[in-house]
Amino acid sequence: MTRPRNELVSVQDTPYYHVVSRCVRRSYLCGIDHISGKNYEHRRQWIEDRIRILSSLFAIDVCAYAVMSNHHHLVVKICPSQAVEWSDREVASRWTSLFKGPLLIQHWLSGKALNKLQVETVNNMIEVYRKRLSSLSWFMKCLNEPIARQANQEDGCTGHFWESRFKSQALLTEEALLSCMAYVDLNPIRAGIADTPEDSAHTSIKERIKPCFNREKAIKSQHTQSPLKRFDHPIKPLAIFEGNLRNETPLGLPFSAEDYLQLIDSTGRIIRNDKTGAIDSHIPSIFKRLNIDSASWLNHATRFELIYPKKFTKKRQLNVA
Repeated sequence: MTRPRNELVSVQDTPYYHVVSRCVRRSYLCGIDHISGKNYEHRRQWIEDRIRILSSLFAIDVCAYAVMSNHHHLVVKICPSQAVEWSDREVASRWTSLFKGPLLIQHWLSGKALNKLQVETVNNMIEVYRKRLSSLSWFMKCLNEPIARQANQEDGCTGHFWESRFKSQALLTEEALLSCMAYVDLNPIRAGIADTPEDSAHTSIKERIKPCFNREKAIKSQHTQSPLKRFDHPIKPLAIFEGNLRNETPLGLPFSAEDYLQLIDSTGRIIRNDKTGAIDSHIPSIFKRLNIDSASWLNHATRFELIYPKKFTKKRQLNVA
């Protein structure tokens, strides 16, 4: 039985979540459908660009992502404190980049004079938008629904494109966060569609490895065909690595970029060569820093979805995020 989202997502417990959405149809989400012979590879870019645009509008940071043939993975950090710092006008601007908004909000943004009751209504609506812009459920709604409509239009059909709900996993420890990010970034290698992380198209690891790629320019080049025609916010980068910060709460990921990239390379080699016994001699120092057992790490990084639902999403009552 599915559980209410407010029992699965609680920023008070952890801001980090692993999210998966799968295509419900037999036909492929992306790539080449071997049954029909159609090529849907271009849809990967739809999803990747949409993820980055939404992250730039929402108070949600993207830690890792991978767009696969019939599903996509996300590791996100929910940052409600970002939304608290936004002015009312910025909140309204961000929301109306996604939705047209009621006429009252449009009048307020254009500077038209409003009476006291109208101003109060606007303030109440903005607070609703502020909460939605730090909601994982709204983020996924704004990601999946437009993609489904666009794909249905392209396929000339109607009906469900995605499964009824996206699946979310709370990442309650640094080990869970780190192994989940590696699991997501190494998905193309595990699926046999890429040989190295830098060749893994439409993944966060490729974007991190090749910082010369102008993400903002790429998204703007497709902007004329995007449903976000009024999008004028700068593209937010992926969640940054801040190193091993222990004396304060890190704003980014509590690992160093060097350690993470070395970790991905080492783990990827083990997966590709079926070395399930031990980690090689170039083990990153982050293992010692987080006290992660090497055999446990390899098991988690190759079978994350089978292990962590039992370990980190126990049935318990959580506060609403």
